[in-house]
Amino acid sequence: MDRLRFWILVSIVAISGFSQGMLLPLISIIFEQDGVSAALNGLNATALYIGILIISPFMEPPLRKFGYKPIILTGGLMVVIALALFPLWKTFWFWFFLRLCIGIGDNALHFGTQTWITSTSLKEQRGRNISIYGLFFGIGFAAGPLMTPLISINEALPFIISSSLCLVAWLFLLLLKNDFPEKSVELAGFRDTASRFKKTLKYSWVALLPALGYGFLEASLNGSFPIYGLRIGIDVTNVSLLLVSFAIGGIVFQLPLGILSDKLGRKKILSLILFFGGVTFLFASFLEQAVIGLMICLFIAGMIVGSLFSLGISYMTDLTPKELLPTGNILCGIAFSLGSLAGPYLGGLFIEFSEGISFFMIISSMLFLIFVAVSTYKQPATQY
Repeated sequence: MDRLRFWILVSIVAISGFSQGMLLPLISIIFEQDGVSAALNGLNATALYIGILIISPFMEPPLRKFGYKPIILTGGLMVVIALALFPLWKTFWFWFFLRLCIGIGDNALHFGTQTWITSTSLKEQRGRNISIYGLFFGIGFAAGPLMTPLISINEALPFIISSSLCLVAWLFLLLLKNDFPEKSVELAGFRDTASRFKKTLKYSWVALLPALGYGFLEASLNGSFPIYGLRIGIDVTNVSLLLVSFAIGGIVFQLPLGILSDKLGRKKILSLILFFGGVTFLFASFLEQAVIGLMICLFIAGMIVGSLFSLGISYMTDLTPKELLPTGNILCGIAFSLGSLAGPYLGGLFIEFSEGISFFMIISSMLFLIFVAVSTYKQPATQY
């Protein structure tokens, strides 16, 4: 039963990754073809991450009260209904609201599945199980953009397929028996929480930058690049393949980079991938008219920076006292969401007002800035 539960939960996560990976480029392309400005297009893409941020502070109490299964079922159902409603009425603010709902639903789904898997995994299998969890989400996210060419057949088709897949995965959840997290002490007051945030930032602020950078990179690449790609003459199918090549690059090199960081040190590996990631995106800016060359370049970029978020979390763990690790994980999630909010909107503004300058320059510049911060950071002799 434990094995069945695990595979149902990671399958749910894969379908969630698929819907997220599909929505960003799909809606960007639809709005671009309808003449929506790049800045407004980017603003609409931020709705998903606004939903995630809005619901984050309120997730733990209902999980403790009702258990894992109701939280995941509620989140999954929100995603299914929102995806099914997209073809109903195509207006900017209605789609913004639906993406906001998907952000709330996805956050509930991820929070419930991740906590359930980590709390029920044996200590010696926990790392492997979380790796599989991340791998399934990555595979789903990489497959999502492949749905975008279907809009040439029927604009509603990708939404119908995605909603149907989510519904099938959601039905499998009904087979699971509900469970509850272990009872813990009552949550502390606001003043104590603020103090813990302040202490954690003091120890590990630099480790939050890779999470922020990866959120910016992923959301701008999936939300703004499709607009830019269409404007420089890349067709919808090739835009989808370019995004998939980046995502696959990130999947194949996650584990080797993690092992290398254990041996050589997190700061050294993070500095290297930030620098060479910036260089790779700089090269990409010269290959925009050669789709095959650009595809190879983005695949290599994915291999280099695809594990930026997970390495950032590992670096935060290295720098932070054990009693502050939960706060550190929350801050990493907030940093990722803030980067994801900024990415599509700033990317849209860049496309709108920086004619003649490659879109990849904004990503390259951001990676170089974080490289400078990480590589010049001096850890205090007595950290804690």
